Amino acid sequence: MHKFIDEIFIRVKSGDGGPGAVSFRHEKYIEFGGPDGGNGGAGGNIYIQADSRIINLAHLKRNRLYKAGNGDSGKGRQRSGKNGQDLIINVPLGTVITSDDDVPICDLTDETPYLLVTGGMGGKGNAFFKSSTNQAPRHFQPGISTEEFTIKLSLKMIADVGLVGLPNSGKSTLLKTITHASPKIANYPFTTLSPNLGTLEVNNFKQCIIADIPGIIEGASMGHGLGLSFLKHIERVRVLIFVLDITMAHVDDELNMLRRELDSYNPVLNQRPSILVFNKIDLIEEAFLNEWIESFRAKGQYPIPISGRDNINLDKLIFEISKYID
Repeated sequence: MHKFIDEIFIRVKSGDGGPGAVSFRHEKYIEFGGPDGGNGGAGGNIYIQADSRIINLAHLKRNRLYKAGNGDSGKGRQRSGKNGQDLIINVPLGTVITSDDDVPICDLTDETPYLLVTGGMGGKGNAFFKSSTNQAPRHFQPGISTEEFTIKLSLKMIADVGLVGLPNSGKSTLLKTITHASPKIANYPFTTLSPNLGTLEVNNFKQCIIADIPGIIEGASMGHGLGLSFLKHIERVRVLIFVLDITMAHVDDELNMLRRELDSYNPVLNQRPSILVFNKIDLIEEAFLNEWIESFRAKGQYPIPISGRDNINLDKLIFEISKYID
């Protein structure tokens, strides 16, 4: 199984143009054949295209130079050389391409191919240079050579809903229950080492993509834990679901910490619509749960109490999600 990779540098080079040919006609009964050298073929282009079947950039690791085909040389009888073969680099939806010094190139949010770099032009053969004053030209053009350069590919997953919470808050279990995804689940921190995606069907015809973002800890926006690596994957979501473990002593502090980390990473995230969830209600007394619910409601927040494991109140959560699905 490939390691999850969401950022990689690769080198690319479009094809060189083929040189033109120097040739003269050599046919029986034609004593003075004119120039008939053909043009060189154009070098191949490089396209980059998103593919919804690809989930990360690991497949690009095995080859750090991606090169299109060179154009063939021109030939006699004014035959042009064959164009070099184009190269298509497939990447996941949501891949952002920049130069190695972070100058934006393109953002692939659909599967339309993007022309990343054009191949070199083929050179002209000597037939091109024939004129009334130069009946037998012997010069030609070499093909245009192209340069290698480095690009940076960064994946920002495209999802409608992002699950945010501390490690062991039950996000993976919730994702599995409502979408039938298959994330790894266990009772220890950082079980989720890469974002997991699942598809939720709403009202039998609407679908939305839900992303389970690896657990955020305090200091994630500064690079602590795994959070910094994966916070970028919630930049595109339309709605955030804060999954809070209600068995913890201070769920209000937990929510405040999560919002601080999002704000430190990108203040826009806290402006997105959000749904507040109290998870694991099957593990606490009802009176304790009601105290927390009333405490949050007094501050204008309306959490949905659920159990992802025991499938309690998930219909209410799905109904709330459906309000944000276009």
